[in-house]
Amino acid sequence: MCSTSCSLEAEGVLGEAEPHQRAALIIQRAWRRHVDTRVYAYLKGTISFRYHGDPRALLKSVNPREAALLDAAAGVYIRFRLGGVRFPPSIYYKIFTHRPIVDMCANSPKDYTLPGHKCPVPRQTHNGLPLIPENRSTWYRRVENNGWRLLSGKLGPLSNPVELDADKKMEFHHCKLQRRRDLEQRRRKRKIEWMRQMYNHGRHLQAPAVDPEEAVLVERALQGMIQDVERCGTANHSSDWEVDELQEWTTVLNFEDYMTEWTSLALSHSSEHFIAPQQRFPHLHRRNIGVNSQAGSSFEDGD
Repeated sequence: MCSTSCSLEAEGVLGEAEPHQRAALIIQRAWRRHVDTRVYAYLKGTISFRYHGDPRALLKSVNPREAALLDAAAGVYIRFRLGGVRFPPSIYYKIFTHRPIVDMCANSPKDYTLPGHKCPVPRQTHNGLPLIPENRSTWYRRVENNGWRLLSGKLGPLSNPVELDADKKMEFHHCKLQRRRDLEQRRRKRKIEWMRQMYNHGRHLQAPAVDPEEAVLVERALQGMIQDVERCGTANHSSDWEVDELQEWTTVLNFEDYMTEWTSLALSHSSEHFIAPQQRFPHLHRRNIGVNSQAGSSFEDGD
């Protein structure tokens, strides 16, 4: 909306300006466009890596306190993304792990951090003062505190809308089967939204159809495909398409490949890959104790 209004305003200025002023404005706009493109290309190239880098070394210069906790046993990795509400975008990071996690808030019957759940003081016990009524609405509730954080720590959390949006609460059911169903439902919803956006984007790029009846058939077939995906979870259960062009278009799309490509982008390597050889293979290290230096060096080179 802002870019459209700015462009319309610039076109109005160009129409009213003198020839030399119009030429200067065109040159300035072209130069700003070139600078913005180069800045975005630089930021994109900064995080264009896949499964590369030690997460502890990457986080050491940004957050040294948490970097000391990223040991090899945690199995963590860091993902980077571009975001923000203005240009140029900022770089955000988030810490993930593929190891099992025990969430105490999801398994404990109460929130022990609230003052009302702590032991009463003697003044309340012996003087008969009323205690705070017990509230069980927060029992077995999980609060997600691991959101997307700005790579540079100069800005506070209240001045960063991306971090505030990442702190929203997530539903976490105590049953593992229910969590899997919720995960499948969220994936199905994301797939439907992705297919709808891709179709709308491709429809705007293509030339308008000559036959209006063909466009109506394509729209009906798309709605049938989305309903089949919502009901069955995959596009393989959909019926025969009324339009051959829509069938060719849907066969090209692959949401699974898209998600695999997206999740592996700007991703560091796991911390478990950065272990010393004597820690990764302790039995081999103990076996080579007492061997001459030449054999020991060949073992390290082979590893």
